[in-house]
Amino acid sequence: MIGTLPAFPWHAIAEHRKRASEHEDGIVNLALGEPVDPVPDVVQNALRSTTDTPGYPPCEGIPELRKAAADWLARRHRVPVDPAHVIAAAGAKELIAWLPAMLGTGPGDVVALPELSFPTYEVSARLAGASTVVAATPMEIAGSPPRIVWLNSPSNPEGRVLPAAKLREIVCWARERGSIVVNDECYLEHSWATEPASILAPEVCGDDHEGLIAVHSLSKRSNLAGYRAGFATGDPQLIERLLTVRRQAGHVVPAPVQAAMIAALGDDSHVDLQRTRYQRRRAVLRSALESAGFRIDCSEASLFLWATRGQSCWVTLKELAELGILVAPGEFYGRAGAKHVRVAFTATDERIDAAAQRLTAA
Repeated sequence: MIGTLPAFPWHAIAEHRKRASEHEDGIVNLALGEPVDPVPDVVQNALRSTTDTPGYPPCEGIPELRKAAADWLARRHRVPVDPAHVIAAAGAKELIAWLPAMLGTGPGDVVALPELSFPTYEVSARLAGASTVVAATPMEIAGSPPRIVWLNSPSNPEGRVLPAAKLREIVCWARERGSIVVNDECYLEHSWATEPASILAPEVCGDDHEGLIAVHSLSKRSNLAGYRAGFATGDPQLIERLLTVRRQAGHVVPAPVQAAMIAALGDDSHVDLQRTRYQRRRAVLRSALESAGFRIDCSEASLFLWATRGQSCWVTLKELAELGILVAPGEFYGRAGAKHVRVAFTATDERIDAAAQRLTAA
């Protein structure tokens, strides 16, 4: 039974979006974190060359895609994965939303969420009809162990990175209790102050992926939000259970998108270029926020700055909207975010510079 879904959060800031849009130099939208830079040429070319695809692509992804994902994990993150244990997804959000239900989670089960987290983790529990528990770390949870433990390292919204030792502690705790740990790793290649580890790295889980799933997205890595391109890998038995349901439900990534994903995963140069763009935007925006009296917490990774003036996030949201700057209120991500705002640095250089100028002149 699907539980009642929460209100879609972005509707709550419509008034502030309208106010920011009235600025004489236009709105600077730093709320959503949507890619604005071009899709890499190597990806566009791969998509164009794979338009004659009349047949059904395999639900799990073509062999070349599964190998490309495994090769990328080994090359960039020192994570050994068998390509047979990779499944393609039409964007990470779709997979995250339905993952507990696809793994048999239901009424009477508990899904554990971080104190601050991407709202779709809670939605995933409600879609499965399960209840939720919120904790800083799973080890704080009392009572029956959760069926699913959601992690997000590097995290959205606050950009926190869990050290490999902490991830290992969580994995050991969960394995002792039969809980499944799922780490949303879509920001794994966007770290700025420390090097994050995958939940599947040998220093975290040893040589065994039992009870573990890693979810990945190409939306931020390769500017492919419009392509809906993601994948998951981990425990072979869990991946097979996901695949069994997804085949029945027809969850399939279109063949041209799979070809684009192969090209994106096989090319590191566009990722390095994008990192350079984001490093510059992050530095400009951070300096301007600090000059305007903000403190930046965490923010070691991801594409956001977790900023506070020590006041209600809604007050900050209104003040920034008066400057034509739209950000996301921290309460979207949990009660612990009540005095923070999430500030994305995914806007163009011109818009980031405009925001910085407004902040320093205020």
